[in-house]
Amino acid sequence: MAVSLKKFINEIAGKKAPGPSTTFTVFHVFYALELLAKEPLGRNKLAKKLNVGDGAVRTIISRLRNAGLIETSKEGCSLTKKGLDIWGQFEQIFPKRVEIPKNELIESEFNFAFLVKNSGQKVRSGIDQRDAAIIAGARKALVIVFKGGHLCIESVSNCIEKDYPEAAGQILKEFAPEDNDAIVIAGADSALRAKRGAFAASWSLISA
Repeated sequence: MAVSLKKFINEIAGKKAPGPSTTFTVFHVFYALELLAKEPLGRNKLAKKLNVGDGAVRTIISRLRNAGLIETSKEGCSLTKKGLDIWGQFEQIFPKRVEIPKNELIESEFNFAFLVKNSGQKVRSGIDQRDAAIIAGARKALVIVFKGGHLCIESVSNCIEKDYPEAAGQILKEFAPEDNDAIVIAGADSALRAKRGAFAASWSLISA
């Protein structure tokens, strides 16, 4: 499921023709689907929430419509059945996506976290995920894996509950992870950049 989803979404976001590169990323496609799963939105509201210009939002809408994921009406853009199915796949992979306050582990002004189901085995040093988050605009990121009943960060702590009890309590309460789940947290100087960084790091854990 995740394999075909990643390829499909990457194709929607990718450059389709000669000319200038697109000014949006896979994150914007994901975020547009997340927003439209909640309610129909007009082009201007969608552009504002995605923080993109008019040209970029027109292209995003056009590509989503051409892929059969949205339809447009006087109420705005809304997801089709196919769009809802694709969004349902995202929700299975990333079932929890939340802003979290500062804690002992991450002290940025804005922090956002994704729970990535059953992906802990793909986290090695966590450097690839941190790099992906920073390229996407985050200042820092960390990847936590739940294994053997404990929250762990490679080379930092084999038991966050013992070493960082306040942060661990917050994370366990918010995410209730199961064995082999990964939790990606990104910090940035704005809420949108933190979310974009957390998504980029999480997306890197999904097989191509």
